[in-house]
Amino acid sequence: MKSLHTPELFSWAVFDTARNVDFNGHLWLGPTGAIAFDPMPLSEHDVAHIDALGGVSEVLLTNADHVRAAAFVQQRWGATVSAPAAERDLPELTALTIDRWLAPGDVLPNGIRCVAMEGSKTPGELAFLLPGSVLITGDLIRGQRAGALNLLPDPKLKDKAAALRSVGAAADLPITAVLVGDGQSVFRDGTARLRELLEATT
Repeated sequence: MKSLHTPELFSWAVFDTARNVDFNGHLWLGPTGAIAFDPMPLSEHDVAHIDALGGVSEVLLTNADHVRAAAFVQQRWGATVSAPAAERDLPELTALTIDRWLAPGDVLPNGIRCVAMEGSKTPGELAFLLPGSVLITGDLIRGQRAGALNLLPDPKLKDKAAALRSVGAAADLPITAVLVGDGQSVFRDGTARLRELLEATT
């Protein structure tokens, strides 16, 4: 795994040749243990790295399309899995053992806040705001090129107006970094990058 801009954050990726972007998994060493977000498949090196960090206590999924390697992480380290409650009937999630269903506004014991990402391609997508103002996103907010953020392409949006409202609400938060599920993350001035996304899209 790669170290990110703070010592408790890591990421790893698989390059998607169809879209020319990385698909990212993230790991946060929080007060209740290591949390994996939308975990991608792990190399032997990554597994050994996580073993050295003490394993994974919980997996948080932003949406049903980002199940990815959640079952492996659950089985390997005994991690619990949490996912958006509004997507509980989607087949990708019914194939998993889900320990907790999450809703917008929920605040987890480790201080993570669940943020609504409406209008995306699945009905209940969430982003996760970590203590320290780091936002971890799934599909709706992504980074197609370095230094900027962009929205999921229009053909995949269920409701663009709702999507823009969600981005606007996120831009009202004091965000330092935005760690994206798809593409390149931004590590400084996250709120400003979200506002630039809005200006470029509206």
